[in-house]
Parts: sequence; C-alpha cells; structure tokens
Amino acid sequence: MATAHKTAAHATKSHTKAKTRTKPRRTRRTATRDPLAVSLLKQDHREVEGWFDEYEQLDGDDEKLALFNKIALALKVHTAIEEEIFYPEERGEVEDDMLDEAYVEHDGAKKLIAEIEAMKPGDEFYDAKVKVLGEYIKHHVKEEEQPGGLFSQAKRGDEDLNEMGERLKARKEELMAEWGKAYS
Repeated sequence: MATAHKTAAHATKSHTKAKTRTKPRRTRRTATRDPLAVSLLKQDHREVEGWFDEYEQLDGDDEKLALFNKIALALKVHTAIEEEIFYPEERGEVEDDMLDEAYVEHDGAKKLIAEIEAMKPGDEFYDAKVKVLGEYIKHHVKEEEQPGGLFSQAKRGDEDLNEMGERLKARKEELMAEWGKAYS
C-alpha cells in the first residue's frame, strides 16, 4: 500500500514539475541543423570513426589492408579539403591557436598514415599504429566538434557555411576520383 502511495505522489510531483517548467528544455544540436560545411565534415568524422571501430574486429591481413586503404584515402581527402578551403577561410573567424593546432594535428596524422602505408598488415606495430591513428583522429575530431571548438566558432562567424559546403563537397568528389585510383 505504501508503494502505491509513493508512486502516486511521485507521479503528481512529476506532473507538477512539468507544468511549472517555464523554460524550454535545451536539447543537443543535431547535424541536421548544422550548416552544410559543418555537416559534411562531421559526416566524414562519423564514417572514419566507424571504420576504425570495424578495423578492431578484423583478423585477416587482406581485410585489414583493404579497410585501412579506405581510411587512409578518406583521411587524406578530408584533411585536404579542410586545409584548402575550410581552415583558410575560417582564419579570423576562429581562434588562431585552434587552427594552428589543427594543421599540426593533420601533419601528424599524415606522417602516421605514410608510415602505415609503407608497412604490411602482420608487420610489427602495424595494428598498433592503426589504433594510435584512430585515437589521434578521435582527439582531433573532439577538438573540432566540442562546444567552443572550431565548428562552433565557425558557425558564429560571418562565412556562408552552406556555400562553403558546396565547394567542400565538389572538391571532395574531385579528390576521391583522382586519388581513389591509387587505392583501387
């Protein structure tokens, strides 16, 4: 009987709370609300993060090589479009230190990708290097996407991020077609 009374009291209390709430609940922004440039870059992030997770489950060297090649191509294209279009156009809109760190992080990732590409699955440290690259990328993504990070600062700036998104998309398609041949 006491439990039924507590449940009824809790329901009344919850109902009262919901009625008296004056401010709308804050919800996390979703990618659908992001301007095209940010949405496309976040989409790239999710895709590569998924591939790194998938890599962890693989055992066969051929499968590992094929998936790493997809990761390497995606990362090379992504860093290229950020460095050619997004970063330079956001200079002055976002903190210089953040942009400088992003360029340095890209450089470190490119060097690690080159080291892995010079190896074969099964070589000593191959899997470890792929794992470290994945962790490195996750850190970089967090820095770009966190509140106050590059993307949120860019959204507060004056750039037309939807128009920039169209250019990022076009350039990505060009690079995937051009560089993708080397990974087929």
